Amino acid sequence: MTTFDLSPLYRSSIGFDQLASALDSALRSDQTAPGYPPYNIEALDENHYGITLAVAGFEESELDIQTEKGVLTISGKKAKNKEPHKYLYQGIATRSFERKFNLADYVEVTEASLVNGLLSISLKREVPEAMKPKSIPITQGENKVIEHQKKEDKAA
Repeated sequence: MTTFDLSPLYRSSIGFDQLASALDSALRSDQTAPGYPPYNIEALDENHYGITLAVAGFEESELDIQTEKGVLTISGKKAKNKEPHKYLYQGIATRSFERKFNLADYVEVTEASLVNGLLSISLKREVPEAMKPKSIPITQGENKVIEHQKKEDKAA
């Protein structure tokens, strides 16, 4: 039996959660992909999402957040320190990174904040009115389309 690991798609896509959840639970795998920096993706409600990245040691000026063509890119580049440090042990990673997340249609970044080494990004899905399903009322009475066609047939 072949096993498919869709966790990379699930972890890097925002707004596809229903499809990803169904596929992920149907094809669950025990494999996990290591990555830096660690992050969480959270569905706050039907149309609001949050991404939190652990970016300890980075300042706001060293982080960059961009969206282009449905891809959210978060990158960090540590500024060169002029004073060399003599670490006995360095457990806080300060290496450069780039994380990309695919955004579903109509998902936009609304804000970002950096508090206590956690970069939090808020996302919102806003489907335009023209794309939302519409309910068509059913009326009692004659069928106006058929009535209109009968008039055209008589004129011909």
